[in-house]
Amino acid sequence: MAIQDITAAYTAVATAENGRDGRVSSDDGRLDVVVNPPKELGGNGAGTNPEQLFAAGYSACFQGALGVVARQEKADISGSTVTAAVSIGKTAKGGFGLEVAISATIPNVDTATAQSLIEKAHQVCPYSNATRGNIKVELSVV
Repeated sequence: MAIQDITAAYTAVATAENGRDGRVSSDDGRLDVVVNPPKELGGNGAGTNPEQLFAAGYSACFQGALGVVARQEKADISGSTVTAAVSIGKTAKGGFGLEVAISATIPNVDTATAQSLIEKAHQVCPYSNATRGNIKVELSVV
């Protein structure tokens, strides 16, 4: 798979100090959070963690992609929500990997339409495009 070149419209910049047990901040100061490993990974769980930050970004981005697709399809997604569950664990080859489960609630359309919308959003979403072929991503309508 070839690397896709983009014409950047925006670049986010964040800096981490002390890795998974420290602080992450954006260059504009709008994001400044303490990060700690969750208790399940041996940490104190006092701060947020990279998986929560990834889940937040992915769910927001996917919801935006869903909006793009819904406008194209003339579908009513008002009141919809998107949840991203990001799991971390050891891989069979050693090291660690991620998996993502995306679930969407779209109350104003039938299940088949909702499924079609999220599958199309998965083709549009930059997070989905970045992870495709690299990690397992499951989609579901709830």
